[in-house]
Amino acid sequence: MSHADLASANKRSYTITDLAREFDVTTRAIRFYEDEGLLLPERVGRNRVYGSRERVRLMLILRGKRLGFSLGEVKELFDIYDSSRDETSQLQQYLKILNQRRALLEQQRQDIEAVLKEIDTFERQCQRILEEKGD
Repeated sequence: MSHADLASANKRSYTITDLAREFDVTTRAIRFYEDEGLLLPERVGRNRVYGSRERVRLMLILRGKRLGFSLGEVKELFDIYDSSRDETSQLQQYLKILNQRRALLEQQRQDIEAVLKEIDTFERQCQRILEEKGD
């Protein structure tokens, strides 16, 4: 890829409809992320113009949501990245957040396993009672 092609790719612009279609979200959701300060498109007249940076940020917002991060946590990660030029600090903070998320998910998994065991127990009791009744 030539320098001109690379520069052109980096300056690619998208409409809100382009991004909504690409990421299978509503334009309303994208506007909400803007209202939350997660996306900062340029304005050309009344139109929003999204660059590659905003496209990547939208992708990261959606990935964060899939991983269970709140929008506040995603914003915190963006703020860390935007404010710090110290990559070590960024990575340490990111690891801290990931470890907290992992601990929460592990606890949720344990809770789900406990509930499933209780359901199994009650199911067996119901089956046994039905068998004893001969139904």
